[in-house]
Amino acid sequence: MSTTADLVTAAVVFGPGAVLGACHLVSRRGDKSDSAAVRAVLAESAAERATRTAGPDTAPPDGGEGAPTPADGQNVPLATVLAFPEGRVRRAA
Repeated sequence: MSTTADLVTAAVVFGPGAVLGACHLVSRRGDKSDSAAVRAVLAESAAERATRTAGPDTAPPDGGEGAPTPADGQNVPLATVLAFPEGRVRRAA
């Protein structure tokens, strides 16, 4: 093969990789500073959530009225629970 064919083949094989590699490196230039900023915002958010959940605040986050707590401290059933008779239970095949 001639030198010209070798140069054209090398340009076809390595050219797109070199162009894409350069574009990738340019796009990754500011990743460390972006990552530091993201970590700082996540730390602030975690600290805010920790302070919000630290107290016994039972109010909903939207400022509405919280759920009522039973006076005797036990869970009050919403309805009577009836047991099904054993003879009428269907079983999977």
